[in-house]
This record gives sequence, C-alpha cells and structure tokens, in this order.
Amino acid sequence: MTIAEVSRKYDISIDTLRYYERIGLLPPVTRDKSGFRDFTEVDCNWVEFIKCMRNANISIEALTEYVALLQEGESTHDARKALLEEQLAALDERIAEMQAGRERLAWKVAHYEDKMKETERNLL
Repeated sequence: MTIAEVSRKYDISIDTLRYYERIGLLPPVTRDKSGFRDFTEVDCNWVEFIKCMRNANISIEALTEYVALLQEGESTHDARKALLEEQLAALDERIAEMQAGRERLAWKVAHYEDKMKETERNLL
C-alpha cells in the first residue's frame, strides 16, 4: 500500500506518517525498488495502533518510549503499563484544569451584566 493510500485509509497526513517513521514511532517501512514506501499489513497495524494511542491522548514522547519498550519484549510489560498509568494521571489532571476553567467561564457568562461589564469598564 502506498503512503497516499495509508494516509487516506487512516486519515493521517503523509507528513505525519513520515514524521512518525523518522522519530522511530513507526518502524521503518519497506521500500519498493523505486524507493517508495510500501506499507505492509504489519505496517498498517502499527499506523492503526499509533492512531488509537494518540486518540487516547498519549503524548508523542510517551508513545515513543512505549513503542521502544514494546519492541524490547515482554520483560517491559510492567514499565509499559506504568507509562500508560502516568499518561492517564496526566490526562485526569488536564481534565480537572479544563473543568475548573469551564466553571470560571460559566460564572463569567452568568454574571456578565453585573460583574463582567464593570471589570471591562476598568480596562478602558
């Protein structure tokens, strides 16, 4: 499968696929005799895995570390799980920060007429 076909199939830009390969997130893709990437089923499985992990808000840095551990084998099982637990805790923290921000904004909307307009006047 060509890089353009993989890009369309998984809705990932060609540049992103190249970037993933360059940083080692995606193992090196075999090339045809003309030097073009020729994605195999296993390569596509990697692309799907990476997309799934990114959609779970795993950072590129953590995912790169995770993939390196995965490629080392089963002995890294506990380290991979710990890495995912760290990412979950970081995501929970970001969600809490966003919820707090949402609550502040909701208050500002609810009190726009009596508080926000006064604050805005003091800015001019």
